[in-house]
Amino acid sequence: MSSDPGSAVGAAMPVDDSGFHAIGRMPMHGLRREPEFALDGTWDFQLLDTPTQPLGDRWRSVTVPELWTMREDSDRPQYTNIPMPFEEMPPRIPQRNPTGVYRRTVELPALGDRRVILHVGAAEGLLRAVVNDRPVGLSTDSHLAAEFDITDACGPGVNTVVLVVSKWSSVSYLEDQDQWWQSGLSRSVYLYTVAPQRIADLHVRADFEPATGRGALRAEIATAGLEHLAESGWTVDCRILGRTDTLPVEPRRPAPALPAPVDERGVRPEPRFPVDMLDLLSLRAADAPIPDRLAPFASRFGQSLHSGPAPGKAVLERDDLDVRAWSAETPHLYELEARLRAPDGTVVDTARCRIGFRRVEIDGRDLLVNGKRILIQGVNRHDVHSRTGRVISREDLLADLSVLKRGNVNAIRTSHYPNSPEFTQLCDELGFYVVAEADIEGHAFAATLCDDPRYLPTFVERISRMVLRDRNHPSVIMWSLGNETGYGANHDASAAWLRRFDSSRPVHYEGAIAADWHGGHAATDVVCPMYPSFDAVRAYATDPRADRPFIMCEYAYSQGNSTGGLAEYWRMIETLPGLQGGFIWGFKDHALDPAGDGKYRYGGDFGDGPNNGPALLYGIVFADGTPKPAWYEARGLFAAVRIVSTAEQALAGELTLRNRHTFADLSRYDIEVQVETEDGPAATTPLDVGALAAGAETTVELPSRIMALLAEHPLALTVTVHTSETTPWAPAGTVLAHEQVRFPRPAVTFPGPAAVTVEVDADGALWHPLLRRAPRLCLWRALTDTDRAVKMDQRFVRSGFFQLTQKSVEIGRRDDDVTIRTQFLTAFGDEVQHTRTVRAVAAADYVITEAVRLPDGTPDGLRVGVEWELVDGFTDAEWVGLGPWENYPDRRSSAQLGRWHSTVDDLSTPYLRPQENGGRGEVTELIVTGPAGTVTTTHQPLHVTVGRHSTAQLEAAAHWWELPPSEATVVHLDVAHRGLGEILGPDTAPEFRLDRTDYTWQWRLRLEPGMS
Repeated sequence: MSSDPGSAVGAAMPVDDSGFHAIGRMPMHGLRREPEFALDGTWDFQLLDTPTQPLGDRWRSVTVPELWTMREDSDRPQYTNIPMPFEEMPPRIPQRNPTGVYRRTVELPALGDRRVILHVGAAEGLLRAVVNDRPVGLSTDSHLAAEFDITDACGPGVNTVVLVVSKWSSVSYLEDQDQWWQSGLSRSVYLYTVAPQRIADLHVRADFEPATGRGALRAEIATAGLEHLAESGWTVDCRILGRTDTLPVEPRRPAPALPAPVDERGVRPEPRFPVDMLDLLSLRAADAPIPDRLAPFASRFGQSLHSGPAPGKAVLERDDLDVRAWSAETPHLYELEARLRAPDGTVVDTARCRIGFRRVEIDGRDLLVNGKRILIQGVNRHDVHSRTGRVISREDLLADLSVLKRGNVNAIRTSHYPNSPEFTQLCDELGFYVVAEADIEGHAFAATLCDDPRYLPTFVERISRMVLRDRNHPSVIMWSLGNETGYGANHDASAAWLRRFDSSRPVHYEGAIAADWHGGHAATDVVCPMYPSFDAVRAYATDPRADRPFIMCEYAYSQGNSTGGLAEYWRMIETLPGLQGGFIWGFKDHALDPAGDGKYRYGGDFGDGPNNGPALLYGIVFADGTPKPAWYEARGLFAAVRIVSTAEQALAGELTLRNRHTFADLSRYDIEVQVETEDGPAATTPLDVGALAAGAETTVELPSRIMALLAEHPLALTVTVHTSETTPWAPAGTVLAHEQVRFPRPAVTFPGPAAVTVEVDADGALWHPLLRRAPRLCLWRALTDTDRAVKMDQRFVRSGFFQLTQKSVEIGRRDDDVTIRTQFLTAFGDEVQHTRTVRAVAAADYVITEAVRLPDGTPDGLRVGVEWELVDGFTDAEWVGLGPWENYPDRRSSAQLGRWHSTVDDLSTPYLRPQENGGRGEVTELIVTGPAGTVTTTHQPLHVTVGRHSTAQLEAAAHWWELPPSEATVVHLDVAHRGLGEILGPDTAPEFRLDRTDYTWQWRLRLEPGMS
């Protein structure tokens, strides 16, 4: 190889670092060619500062696929949301352009006349391919494969393959997605061989007619190396549904032409066509009446001027097929096989694909699949892995999709680029609706790139290559033009091509409606906004101008402890017209852990600048795939089974369930019912609902053992849905949902006073050996990412509640009661009044009455309650209230009422950037135990948090792993706790804000030291 990796390419190709023009890259297709010579594994590698820097003598070994940014100190991952990571303007390329040079050898046998194809699954950056010092191609489009015919550059024996990846090009401006900037070879590299005459592509349209329940099929098999033959004699055997059809490969046909003029005058010429025959062109186009004298020629004339089947193609058309329809709930697939035969009968090539019969259409304001209105219970998913960056194995994909299936998610938007082919295959098999999105996001220059003619070919090319690769997949129900690149002529041109090329799927693009939900028809068939307010959604649903399905492409931004309001979105989706769901932002945190030391990192942690910090920690699962509490909230809202009867009906012995599926019955599930009591769950009993049809309801009679417990003041009746059989995404018995009917809870009562003296110190604080810090008024929580959001405008900091300084304290005794009146000053000098009355009802057993008055004009707060800390030696907690997972006032629709147990360590939710976490709502009893003793609280329903760290410690740490080890137990009891809201969407609803100035509550505290 030459010392300059770019020079070998430049010697045979135009010098073009822009990336606007692919060189030597083969056309995209939808075939899956298996590797014959796998090139994954060990490669030699050098990292250069620029593409023109000479190579050195030292190579290091790396394992492909890989991203060098995950291991090279000189070029680390960088996270920006909107800005480009360099100071240039399109289409300029920064002078420093890290360039990775990958080199390896491959030994090939003699291959006869077969063509050798180099497949590069994905190269993040501008790719140059060189074989045996001979340049073979150049490509960009970081998330789709590039293939090069290297036959003329290789031969029998040892061959050297060099892949040169430059991080930046002019088209990098279209890859400005909200993720880490990385570079390298992120998908597999291999060689395969094909015959000179072969199947070049396979396009299958498998339709389903809902009215008849029958399928129709059109399969178009394109060949290479045959399109020039006037008489081919080649055929394609196409096998589907147990039948094989032999199809001719269309030969080349002469171009249609009018007869040549005849100048012979020696013989009277006979008329060859009627007078005014050319009028047929315009008459037919106008759909005008055809004169009788022209009628006999009309059909023949039209055929001669319109092209027939394309040469080199074979077409199969079948209808009235007995098939089962594909949907995300019923992902029925059929295998289609095409075999290309030479005139002598030899099979020279075979292609296979799995297809699903289904129809996608829009009818007014409804997106229909197989004639039925579906709900999009979706997420946005990036390719991301904490150890490898964006190198994703099939096992990783299956793990991701399994978590989503177990969370009742039915749709995925491939934000913001095509995922690997294995992803779409798995979506076909497991059952997901996919919005396939092109690799186009020019966020930093969104206002200009969309109208820049220099970028028009790249827009169309990226969209068309995605479509050519994925069009046979039934899971793909919409095409997306990309993300956050404004709206301009390039989008309209791309959408026009797309609709013409594939009329079987709607087009999606948020930018077209970003400024006007009633506009943008040229570039989107759905109204697909980002992070709309609740009022805006309600307004659109009832607006007579609304004319398209409303499907949010992004909503419920789930950064940190958030996703408040998801239930309100779904209340509207399920009750208002035209609303069909959306895609939660997003699926998984993008935290990276290259060293595997458990110290996950976010923007800025690699010394990267500029950066957008923790803004990429927006998943409903953590970076390791562990569900967050928001995942459980979504799972409940998306569940297949919903209780639609009341508590009164349950107490009368009846329970009505609805199947929320659109296509599938409930025969695949086992359903149980149990009673939640103050002592815990009881009487778990199978519930037979049969094969309840999609959309149907059934009323079942509750078993006698359930009814006996319902007569004893239970907390709730819980219905649990399990998988009945093992599937690729879950073992049998996996819980998919809990639904509850809750019953009225009795008022909490407290015992009368006892002749016991209450001990307090000079500040009025209770004293007890189990208390490291006595209960003290607390108005502050460790700010969540949403609390810190720009839209909040430091509202909570302005309150000054993060610091309460004792100004004065008055301690009074009456009988055995102690009343402590404390005045606090906030950080900015406002007064907070706190009155506490403590009554002993036994030794170390107190009933405490609290009253708090906040400064007049306090617009909003975070919490009102008390905080205290126990000594070391407490390990477990038990509570009666909402659980078992973390929940907050606006994110608790899927939490369950019952008695729960957890270790203290497991009560916290380890958000990577520490913040308020671990809360449980509507708690009436809390018991904290361990070798040190037992501490019990009882009270009206309060919001409770138990963890190892104080609010101050949480706010002081930048990462969860930086929190100091702690055996302390910190407890919060809140009479009011603010909802969570979300960063980019609506704030928490008014009913979940703290806008009062006066709060009162009563609670009981019992402290029992351990035997030690």
